[in-house]
Amino acid sequence: MSALIPLVIAVPLTGAAVTLLAIRSRTTQRLIAIACAVATAAISIAILIGVDRDGTQAAALGGWPGRIAINLVADRFSALMLTVSSTMLLAVLLYALGQRADDERSRWYHPAYMALMAGVSGAFLAGDLFNLFVWFEVLLMASYVLLTLEGNDGQIRSGTTYVVLNVVESLVLVTAVALIFAATGTLNMADLPDRLAALPDGVRLGLNLLLLIAFGLKAAVFPLFSWLPDSYPAAPSPVSAVFAGLLTKIGVYAIVRTQTLLFPDTNRTLLLVIAGLTMVIGVLGAIAQSDMKRILSFHIISQIGYMIMGVALGGLAAITATIFYMLHHIPVKTSLFLVEGIVERDTGSSTLDRVSGLARRSGPLAALFLIPAFSLAGLPPFSGFVGKLAVVTEGLDQRSWWIVAAALAVSLMTLVSMLKIWTGAFWGDPDPAPAEGQSRGLLRQHPLMSAVTVAVVTATLCIALFAGPLYRFCERAAQDATRVTTYTEAVIK
Repeated sequence: MSALIPLVIAVPLTGAAVTLLAIRSRTTQRLIAIACAVATAAISIAILIGVDRDGTQAAALGGWPGRIAINLVADRFSALMLTVSSTMLLAVLLYALGQRADDERSRWYHPAYMALMAGVSGAFLAGDLFNLFVWFEVLLMASYVLLTLEGNDGQIRSGTTYVVLNVVESLVLVTAVALIFAATGTLNMADLPDRLAALPDGVRLGLNLLLLIAFGLKAAVFPLFSWLPDSYPAAPSPVSAVFAGLLTKIGVYAIVRTQTLLFPDTNRTLLLVIAGLTMVIGVLGAIAQSDMKRILSFHIISQIGYMIMGVALGGLAAITATIFYMLHHIPVKTSLFLVEGIVERDTGSSTLDRVSGLARRSGPLAALFLIPAFSLAGLPPFSGFVGKLAVVTEGLDQRSWWIVAAALAVSLMTLVSMLKIWTGAFWGDPDPAPAEGQSRGLLRQHPLMSAVTVAVVTATLCIALFAGPLYRFCERAAQDATRVTTYTEAVIK
């Protein structure tokens, strides 16, 4: 089964190269991209099934011993994130094909999208810190191309901010990687726990803080989130959907991985403060906005706070809650941006004072917005309720009253900000009025975009419907993430 692990990176990388060679034929590029995305999703599911059955698997590239090889490691945690991300990347690719916007018609779109897919897979599977840095760089380059493909002034300005701050993140991360290698003589995450534990406390604390700053910038936690609300709204809607659903979660994944594997039970108070401020500042920013895309972008920040809260609380139950929260949040946030894309495609704007009455034009579209919106706010019986209940329950068990109060208050404010979108875009009389002869049903006018959005929203409902089995899987994934010996034994045989 371990032979499949490199394929989940090799397939999209090959797709990037072939779509680049097929640059004169967009139809060929589209067919190759779809084939590679389907294959990557299928391989990811096979890895997930295999890892759940056989335990953590590692692939040592080049046949070198595990301590010195380039290791790709798949445990239940990384395999779950890999499967969800590859599935969402496939869904958004199909959505973009249905939209046929200017960015998708660019000859560079599909090579960049395939490179992004390879970067996401590599980041989830990296078994050492240097390769994690390399895959972050692949992500950065591909995401910058996707962010600025249409080349308008707003995108260039936002893309520059995005690149500058991510270059800062890269500098901090490569500095941390270099210092960790200097202090321990290795970057292998299976070797590092024992060697880091042998370092003086001050050195360990400094290295941990450097990694937290680097990954915190990627995850957009307080106070390192300023790049996100300016960058994501400027991107085309499919690109925003991918970024919103996946890229910040890779930062959270890296924080969970390093805090449980390399620095267990450290900086928990600091992380708890960061979690609370991230939740509060993010949702206040969302309430202050008047554009659907910007409101949804600020929600990304506030929701990251719940995931960091689970990491800060620590222990198996809290990490389980964080993993379930990530599982639910990726499709929920992606689907909200997909709905926004349909609105923007049809009306030409997502600014609330320029759009209204969409519910009268299309009840199904309104339902497609309300389901993930209620889930994001944490209302029962949607998947967000399960995730927030798990995080809050663990906070109560650990008597962390103030963070629980903040989490509940932010959940209420999230609902308020979602109602702001509802009353602004969906309530009232249609504005602009449908053109003469134009069908009132929005979804029928954009069949492929609508079909993909329905599928992703249905996936969020399935997470709620099968919350019990999925939560038990997340518990097994948390065991893999928190048991250092399991990870070490799989890599260093």
